Amino acid sequence: MDYQGKETSVFQGRSLLAEKYFTPAELEYLIDFGIHLKALKKKGIPHKYLEGKNIALLFEKNSTRTRSAFTTAAIDLGAHPEFLGSNDIQLGKKESVEDTAIVLGSMFDGIEFRGFSQQVVEDLAKYSGVPVWNGLTDEWHPTQMIADFMTMKETFGTLQGKTLTFVGDGRNNMANSLLVTGSMLGVNIHIVAPKELFPEDDVVKTAQGYADKSGSKFLITDDIDEGVKGSNVIYTDVWVSMGEEDQWDERIKLLKPYQVNMDMMKKTGLPDDQVIFMHCLPAFHDITTKYGKDINAKYGLTEMEVTDEVFRSKYARQFEEAENRMHSIKAIMAATLGNLFIPKA
Repeated sequence: MDYQGKETSVFQGRSLLAEKYFTPAELEYLIDFGIHLKALKKKGIPHKYLEGKNIALLFEKNSTRTRSAFTTAAIDLGAHPEFLGSNDIQLGKKESVEDTAIVLGSMFDGIEFRGFSQQVVEDLAKYSGVPVWNGLTDEWHPTQMIADFMTMKETFGTLQGKTLTFVGDGRNNMANSLLVTGSMLGVNIHIVAPKELFPEDDVVKTAQGYADKSGSKFLITDDIDEGVKGSNVIYTDVWVSMGEEDQWDERIKLLKPYQVNMDMMKKTGLPDDQVIFMHCLPAFHDITTKYGKDINAKYGLTEMEVTDEVFRSKYARQFEEAENRMHSIKAIMAATLGNLFIPKA
């Protein structure tokens, strides 16, 4: 897409808190803009749309990819990122979210938040007066979505009519965001999970409203064969999210049958060049980490949500997906905060 002269004022000053606050066309614009900025980066073409801006990065939850992506994206755009970890911020503890937001909004031009409560990121946007970007909450993960569907579009050339199947915990933030965003963009979304971990009714209702307009079809099932048939993307995530570490016993019992393995990849029934594997990372595909060793010692597992064979296979796109976090976040920040004159790639 040629972005030169494109109107971007529709994004100016807005926050990205959840996918449902943007239109499908706006989300697709951000996806395409991310692809464009990636091309500029690869060709060494400067794009410092945020020269002189200061960005606050608030992290209640740690993350290698989200922190690295926001930091490198801000620097590439000419901005200064300032990291504030869980020991640096007092949201709702010693200082209210409202007070924190007002102070940070007076000092920074934009704020990223990664943590637990969706209400916190909503209140940061309400009181700060500057764009706020949701780097993950317990309910939604919108910045990940732009990277994920960007990866799909790069792979297949289009999103409309493709099918993405999420396998695992169907109630987590990734499943929520994939179900709603895919339904917005005309991607068929399948959630394959044990019945105990099906998505909440309100998320399904939101997705259905978008699917009715886009033509997307979604399926929620505990039947693996039915769920993965015809899937262009098999997507999974860790079985236990941050803050849920006491649920390992239950999750392993429920989700072990839903491990993504090569047999599952073959069940799609599609040619190999029409199928990919995706994962938002980190992935527990071996026992080379301390975490993996601990799980192995306690439960006897050498692999969890995905086998090492699939993780290292020709289907794997998780590292391209991880790189695209930087390019897509750059698109989000530039569109909502920058004054853009967009060069051709």
